[in-house]
Amino acid sequence: MSNELKASSSRVQECLSQYGHDFIVQQMPSTTRTAEEAASTIGCMVGQIAKSLVFIHAETGEPVLVIVSGLNRVCVDKVKANTGLTLKKASASFVREKIGFAIGGVPPVAHNNKVNTLLDNDLRQYKEVWAAAGTPNSVFKLNPEHLNELTKGQWIDLSQ
Repeated sequence: MSNELKASSSRVQECLSQYGHDFIVQQMPSTTRTAEEAASTIGCMVGQIAKSLVFIHAETGEPVLVIVSGLNRVCVDKVKANTGLTLKKASASFVREKIGFAIGGVPPVAHNNKVNTLLDNDLRQYKEVWAAAGTPNSVFKLNPEHLNELTKGQWIDLSQ
C-alpha cells in the first residue's frame, strides 16, 4: 500500500476526516474497480465490499446512489416496492458529472451534490466493510453502521 493519495482520494479523505472516526483512505497496489478485484486485493470476502452504484431517478432525472454488498445485484423492482423510486441505468458521463467520480471508484461520500442514498441491508451482517475512495485502486474500511451516518442513507432490502 502507498500512502500517497491521488487528488480524488484526498478529497474523500478530507470529507471523511470531518466525521471524527478513524477512516483512512488507502491506495492499494492493484485494482479495486470490481467487488471481486477489491476483495482479492484487500484480502476480505466479496460480500464485505460496499459497491457504490449510481442510478437515475426516472421521474426527476436526479442521481440515486445505491450502496450494495459486493455479492449482490440491485433489484430495481424491490427498490420501487420499498421506496417508490423508479431507477434506470446511469451512463459513465452522468456519474462523472453529477457525482464527481468515475465509475469504478465512486465513494459513498464527497460527491458534487447531495445524493439520495439507499443502503443494502445485507451489508449489516459484517463487522467491517470496504468502500471505494475516489479511484479504481483506493478504498477505506468502516463499520456498516457508519454508512448511514456518512450518507444519511436508507437501509432497505434491495438485492436480487
